[in-house]
Amino acid sequence: MFLLQGAQMLQMLENSLRKSLPESLKVFGTVFHINHGNPFNLKALVDKWPDFNTVVVRPQEENMRDDLDHYTNTYHIYTRDPKNCQELLDSPDVINWKQHLQIQSSQASLNEVIQNLSSIKSFKIKRSESFLYMTSGTIKKLIPSLLEGKNLSPSGGKPKAINQEKFKPLSLDVAHASLVNKFWYYGGNERSQRFIERCIRTFPTSGLLGPEGNLVSWNLMDQTGETRMAGTLPEYRCQGLVSYVVHAQEVTMEKLGFPVYSHTDKTNIAMQRMSDTLHHLQMPCDWNQWICMPV
Repeated sequence: MFLLQGAQMLQMLENSLRKSLPESLKVFGTVFHINHGNPFNLKALVDKWPDFNTVVVRPQEENMRDDLDHYTNTYHIYTRDPKNCQELLDSPDVINWKQHLQIQSSQASLNEVIQNLSSIKSFKIKRSESFLYMTSGTIKKLIPSLLEGKNLSPSGGKPKAINQEKFKPLSLDVAHASLVNKFWYYGGNERSQRFIERCIRTFPTSGLLGPEGNLVSWNLMDQTGETRMAGTLPEYRCQGLVSYVVHAQEVTMEKLGFPVYSHTDKTNIAMQRMSDTLHHLQMPCDWNQWICMPV
């Protein structure tokens, strides 16, 4: 496995991953942010260079001291050869299988490899598979061929208006992390709150204050550039607030030149409809996450 170092190598990797979109999306987004300051202190490994088959992006070892923290111990993987990447992923220099960890990828084909490794390494797996969406602006920039045949209204792609006297936009601060953590499907614990706090400190966020001055709707992004953890307090739902903060986040990120994408649970019809309204298009591949726990 080769550690890619230096701006030239990492830019070459980003350019190569771009040619494999949308299948490479999770890794492409992560490498993009490595090339724009590397705020999460990640590193990129490849099986060979420059004609690589597999890329693994992971934290530096010194940031993975908590063996139970799968939010930090996260690996993003893209491979051109799913049938033959198992030996590489089995290497302790690539993935520390003794820790609680998670793997994210836009490739469902990795599931067989991870299941095989679970039998060898004796760990349990909790798998999540969701719809993967990308904004039409990002698609137009990165993979315009996906827009062919799509009849998107030039005047569409925006949320319905909200009462701006009642709801005030803001950027989140770490004091809001506990509320986000409470409603995040993958959160609700101390480690997830630390992860959310780090995301809030590091990346752009969007939110709305309600009439009582408290946070009522929010959206933020993670180290891969994916917009995640969107939510609204139950008593303020069905007013279009989450679509407002998601769109506000999208506008901010696109102004910065960031790729904008997200995932939505396959049972969450309301968020799927919101994505359609905002001209977020479903990708031909899915969002995949495997939480791996040693036994």
